[in-house]
Amino acid sequence: MRRELVLAAVLALSGAATSVTVAQHNMPGGTPMTFFVTSEPIGNGGNLGGLAGADAQCQKLAQAVGAGNKTWRAYLSTQARPGQPAVNARDRIGAGPWYNFDGVMIARNLAHLHGDTLELARLGNNLTKRTGLTEKGQIVPGLNDYQVPRDSEWEYSKTTPYTNRHEMLTGSQLDGRAYPPDLDYTCNNWTSNADPAPGAATAALEAGPNRPNVQIGFPDRNGGGNGSWNSSHGTSGCSQTALNRTHGVGMFYCFATN
Repeated sequence: MRRELVLAAVLALSGAATSVTVAQHNMPGGTPMTFFVTSEPIGNGGNLGGLAGADAQCQKLAQAVGAGNKTWRAYLSTQARPGQPAVNARDRIGAGPWYNFDGVMIARNLAHLHGDTLELARLGNNLTKRTGLTEKGQIVPGLNDYQVPRDSEWEYSKTTPYTNRHEMLTGSQLDGRAYPPDLDYTCNNWTSNADPAPGAATAALEAGPNRPNVQIGFPDRNGGGNGSWNSSHGTSGCSQTALNRTHGVGMFYCFATN
């Protein structure tokens, strides 16, 4: 009898361990998470260490919440350079569908995500303030969420998580493709933290893209420009301070390719 009880206890513990493992890889809705917004920036402005550095950040954050068994890619485009073809963000992230931390579907496929047809554009994807969650299941603070007078100052925001930080780096056009190479929309393909020459920052905001600059979008669809999730407006520079000036801290979208 005692032997049978011991065996039952061992099997119960084994089952519990298996449940924990499954829980780590499947989010509360029971569907594996395949999309998230980074909960923290790399912290070096638009210099993410190139696409490889951004992908590594996605993988690291996913690993920390038990979703590192998937291949994660940052939703970022790069522009053509001599001897280097452009890379489109939409070509890096797999085919979908993609689900957030809660198991809610963000988009069925690339066409749905980007509104490739008139019908899909009218329908829109399901990326909103309440679904654009981080890998920890958190809503990204946006406009008017917290009345913090200094929320455009990096030195304050980096130690105050409840500040407006809803701008996501993308370097992409509305269709998820890269911009032509004449103007910098990607902080020199995610390798620069430089700002425009003194006195040119305001002009960059008023006149549109300038060098250096990065195109951003909003998961909450609430901000300047057209309010797009992936291509709303440019920043005033590529430094961490410049990103924060327009209410971003250098976060971006991550998608699982498998």
